Parts: sequence; C-alpha cells; structure tokens
Amino acid sequence: MAEKGMFVVLEGLDGSGSSTQVALLKKALGCLGHKVHITKEPTNNIIGGLIRGQLTKDWKTGPECLQLLFAADRAHHLEREIMPAMNDGNIVVSDRYFFSTMAFGGIDTDIGWLKKINERFIVPDLTFFIKVPAKECVRRISASRFELELFEEEKKLFRVWENYEKLSQEFENVHVIDGMQSVDEVHKEIIGIVLDNLDK
Repeated sequence: MAEKGMFVVLEGLDGSGSSTQVALLKKALGCLGHKVHITKEPTNNIIGGLIRGQLTKDWKTGPECLQLLFAADRAHHLEREIMPAMNDGNIVVSDRYFFSTMAFGGIDTDIGWLKKINERFIVPDLTFFIKVPAKECVRRISASRFELELFEEEKKLFRVWENYEKLSQEFENVHVIDGMQSVDEVHKEIIGIVLDNLDK
C-alpha cells in the first residue's frame, strides 16, 4: 500500500484518450494493492453542471466568467474530494485539472490571468499530457458523437496543444506521452512512470 497519497493528473485534447487511460491506471494500481480514487474536472457538482451547460452550448457567458467558474469548481473539488482522499492515503487520479484551464482557456483569455487565479491550487505530483494531433482528435470525436462541444474544433484544438506544449516546459513533473501509440503502449508508459515515482 502507498504510505501517503499522491496526486496524478492526465490531460490532453478532447479525443486523446485520457479518460481511457485513467480507468486503466486505476485498475492496474488497484491490482498492485494501492488505494486509488479517480475523479475529473469539471466535476459533477452544481458548479460543474453550469460549466458543462456552457461547453455543450446550452447557455452562454463570457470567457472570463467561464474561467472563474472553473476555478470555483476546482477549489471545491480540492477541498471536498482531492485533499481528503490523498490524506486517507489514496493515489488520486484526475482526468483534467488546471492545465486544461490554461491550455483551453488560453485561446481566448489571457494566460497570465488564468495562472493568477489558479496559483494557490496545489501542483500535481505527476502530470501526463497525451499528445494526439488535432485532426486525429476531431476524427475520433466525430466517430462517437453527433455534435462537437465548444472546444472540439480542429483549429482551436491545434492552438490548445500549443499551449499544452508551453505548459510542459513551465511545470515540474510533466510527461508528454505519444498518444498515437496503441492504448496498451500508452498505458504501459504511464504506469511505469507512476510506479517509479511511488518508489521514491
């Protein structure tokens, strides 16, 4: 069992496979005897519901208002779920965190401001950016959904990935993973890095 909690985040463009990898990571770590708690952002609480309504175009507000909602959702997420689970010795694995705010929000909002409103939030122990070209992500999304969400357009996704690449140089313990590998190959790379860090 892990003696202390760890915070692991998986990120990437929509369609990159991060949700699949979160599920595989949970299963693998659980089989090795670790306590694992998986979660995601936006959350399923009240604030998260407002965000999802904006992303699916059910209602509309300005980009600054949307990003403030993300920050509020994140603060609640940390206080009520992530920190208690870590304090209980869990490896917390989140599908998205503040990197999404900066990468996606940064295409129409000042990234410096986004960093400022997120600066008090903890930095994950490990973060994985799953790299899949924007064109491929749109192809995958189109094959599984009838309608694309707000950010799921190729030109926007290309710019979002540029922001992810910049963030990978600015934050510690960020690993960029080639998402064009098979699902199993991506998983093996991620679990290997996680286990190496658990031993430290």
